[in-house]
Amino acid sequence: MYRYTVSAEFATPATAAEWLHWLKDGHIHEVLECGATSAEIVRLDDAVTAYEIRYVFPDRETYLDYRDNHAPRLQAEGLERFPDSSGVQYERSTGLIEATFPEA
Repeated sequence: MYRYTVSAEFATPATAAEWLHWLKDGHIHEVLECGATSAEIVRLDDAVTAYEIRYVFPDRETYLDYRDNHAPRLQAEGLERFPDSSGVQYERSTGLIEATFPEA
């Protein structure tokens, strides 16, 4: 399995709430339709309002297909709704899931 994580930090709680609504109301479902098998939203314990969205893909190849053929459109939609001026800062990371516990 392959993990794709998007971290987002917000300048205001209101922007974070609007962003969460957008995620839950369609964006995450679109990523799932494009190859991810699961997703979770994690509110980070921090002094600022920040979240991680953790997507799992069955393998690196499926993730690369998503990245190359679907992510540009979906990310453009997100930037249109939440431009740099809205105070949202993103970081992304990927990696191979070596093991999960408890084991199946």
